[in-house]
Amino acid sequence: MKHLYLLLFLGTFIQAFSQEDPLYVQYINNPMILNPAYAVLNNNFNASVSYRKQWGGFEGSPSTFHVSSHTSLAKNKMGLGILLIQDKTGANSNTEMNMTYAYRLNFNGTHLSFGMQAGFINYKTDNTLLNTYDPTDPAFNSDINVIRPNVGAGIILNSEKFFAGISVPRMLNTTTLLSTDTASTKARLYDQHYYGSFGYVFYLSTRMRLKPSCLVRYVQGAPLSVDYTIAINLDEKYTAGLYTRNLNAGGFLLQLRFAGAYRFGYAFEVPLNNNTVATRFNTHELTLGINLSLFSFQSSSITNF
Repeated sequence: MKHLYLLLFLGTFIQAFSQEDPLYVQYINNPMILNPAYAVLNNNFNASVSYRKQWGGFEGSPSTFHVSSHTSLAKNKMGLGILLIQDKTGANSNTEMNMTYAYRLNFNGTHLSFGMQAGFINYKTDNTLLNTYDPTDPAFNSDINVIRPNVGAGIILNSEKFFAGISVPRMLNTTTLLSTDTASTKARLYDQHYYGSFGYVFYLSTRMRLKPSCLVRYVQGAPLSVDYTIAINLDEKYTAGLYTRNLNAGGFLLQLRFAGAYRFGYAFEVPLNNNTVATRFNTHELTLGINLSLFSFQSSSITNF
């Protein structure tokens, strides 16, 4: 019964207020999820798939599935990519597809990349999944199934040792019209999110690197969100780190590179205070990726970002 009440709460909240972007822990290993400028950053072909289950253990908890692929072109001056995301919370689901383009300027070891993305988002709400107290409540009489265009942009400044990016991956505020027997109301489906991401690499030895990073997220009507991560890498193959989000949630992440081109990542998260709605539930995030050199001008070497 608790799970049904929580599911109802999530569905009501998201209908009353526009949806927020899904969360990611391993953003620094695949920033294209949040910034289209990353499509030209690492001089090779990159593909990855990830799955995040937040607050696992009760019906309707948020889950996110994502697939992305990008490759550098024109002697690593340009990049093209594709991004697919499906995000579900309770009775609500978003399915998104974007094509990305990026262009890079080189300045003696420092690179400035500009990226754009364009596509569409399908917003859906299925109120039959909710256990409503009053089935006649007009707030739950109208399902949503609309497709809206999307455009996004980002910029990244990076070198071998540092990374800094700002982006707005979904620039269009989105609304739809909900109709009942007596009236029509406008519902907000999405508000712009603004991101800033930063990272730096300290070379502790020839085998060991320390990489602190942070992700700042802002959307109107919600508190500023800041993720802090510190990770250590050994022999360019093994990575382990700790992170926290506003000191309200935290956990660890692990990554392994194997067979030369493949990488596997796992992140585990738990709430850190008693005010979290899902205090007793944990979060898991899995990522599998590959890096290949497809063209003569591409590189198969491992980059820090």
